[in-house]
Amino acid sequence: KQILVLGLDGAGKTSVLHSLATNHVKHSMAPTEGFNAICVNTEESQMEFLEIGGSESLRSYWKMYLPKVLLLIYVVDSADHARLPVAKQLLHQLIQNNSTLPVVVLANKQDLEGAYCITDIHDALALSDIGDKRKMFLIGTHVAEDGSEISSSMKDAKELIAQLVLDMQ
Repeated sequence: KQILVLGLDGAGKTSVLHSLATNHVKHSMAPTEGFNAICVNTEESQMEFLEIGGSESLRSYWKMYLPKVLLLIYVVDSADHARLPVAKQLLHQLIQNNSTLPVVVLANKQDLEGAYCITDIHDALALSDIGDKRKMFLIGTHVAEDGSEISSSMKDAKELIAQLVLDMQ
């Protein structure tokens, strides 16, 4: 069972995944053309992440993988105000037919000037409309300097994801 990582192109999915896998920061500038799979080992479990690129041409694949996953991680660029309505629409379409799939929303790029805070992201994505039946989490993240250790928010996200995976196995 995999963990699906989705979000618009440029949201920082690959950088977030690399940070979760290595505990170190690496900015990835090239967009993911297709798929990117990464295994992350923790003391308790082995987690397999599948990232699908966020460009329009790849979004048609998103729904095909949803029924096969334990968890959805949805990455949004907190500073990309113009595209938050698109991110919201896609997230709501994705999960409307799967009422129990746990969702972890990573409000990424919190370190950028002009980034929306967590409450603004919560409102912009209309997360309160998603319903009470599913486990739903919103964490503000950022990947700081290249090569540095990951931020405490990324460590928290990793622990939360590992715990959710354990709970579902």
